[in-house]
Amino acid sequence: MKRKIVIGSLLLLGVALAIFFTVPTIVDGRMNTVTRPAPYPASTQATAAHKALFVADLHDDALLWNRDLLQRYDRGHSDLPRLLDGNMALQVFATVTKSPKGLNYERNSADSDSITMLVMAQRWPVATWNSLLARALHQSDKLHQAAQDSQGRLVLVKNQQDMAAFVQAWGADPKRVAAVLATEGLHPLEGKLENVDRLYAAGFRITGLTHFFDNEVGGSAHGIDKGGLTPFGRQVVAQLEAKGMLIDLAHASKPLIDDVLAMAKRPVLVSHTGVAGTCPGPRNLTDTHLKRIAATGGVVGIGYWDGAVCDPSIPAVVKAIRYAVDQVGVAHVALGSDFNGATRTPFDVTGLPQLTEGLMQAGFSAEDIRAIMGGNVQRLLLQNLPAR
Repeated sequence: MKRKIVIGSLLLLGVALAIFFTVPTIVDGRMNTVTRPAPYPASTQATAAHKALFVADLHDDALLWNRDLLQRYDRGHSDLPRLLDGNMALQVFATVTKSPKGLNYERNSADSDSITMLVMAQRWPVATWNSLLARALHQSDKLHQAAQDSQGRLVLVKNQQDMAAFVQAWGADPKRVAAVLATEGLHPLEGKLENVDRLYAAGFRITGLTHFFDNEVGGSAHGIDKGGLTPFGRQVVAQLEAKGMLIDLAHASKPLIDDVLAMAKRPVLVSHTGVAGTCPGPRNLTDTHLKRIAATGGVVGIGYWDGAVCDPSIPAVVKAIRYAVDQVGVAHVALGSDFNGATRTPFDVTGLPQLTEGLMQAGFSAEDIRAIMGGNVQRLLLQNLPAR
């Protein structure tokens, strides 16, 4: 009898573990969705125009999920095969390390985390279970390994020299994607300034300061206090600029944006956002902030999901792009999809020719479309990544 009980208990444990380890795949499929599945046909003219573009996107959270970047999936928004199909030339990959339970756009505390269970269920290294820094470094390792195994199709870019070499190689053979590594908030610093150096050594070159909660650096647009830079945050910003790391103000509170802009000596970007002029919301940029960010020489990546553009549709994305261009000029507007960020978007990355077509129909010139779809990001990185 005891033997049967033991066997039954082991079987139940096995079933429970099997369910636990399959949950991330289910969650991924349910949280990263599109309004309409592929394929995404575009006109012959738009398709041809799109194929000639250097397309760049400032924000993708694919590294969070239990997927191999080099394999094609039927869930989520992107992977290397689909990036190539969508003619993506450069993708910024962000690392998500913490997210509050009961996540909302208005007010979140920092005292809970829904990522821990995801990390455990995806069988990440034990060090990542309790360390946000370890989670960021693990995702960096994933990207480095994917690049190493890609046979030159995925190229990690860390400095101006890398970027210039990639642009030249892409011009000869566009079947390759540059990857730039970014943080989704700087809570992985764990309150230690020396961890800026650890992130830099791991390849991080774009640094979001906050995510959905206030942290040691400063206030989030979705936090409790929504304050500005802390004294530690001021040290961090100075250190980031000294190392040539680009500062990303996505998710930042308004006082935090003001504080960073008051001390920034280099261009500042916003990787994925909307504009309050077409879609009011806690994190969407006011006209004033659009203009002040542009004045640094920075760029603003327009997102595709409902929180950024109110309606996850191509016309809504184009409307936000048009508004931003009218406010600050075409040189400061870019794409910031937030693919794989628990978002619902009009298409996966293979649908980008439809966005090119939307811009054409809205009356943007060929030159303007080249700038918006990737030229502005190319320029920003060529000029502002570390030299070597």
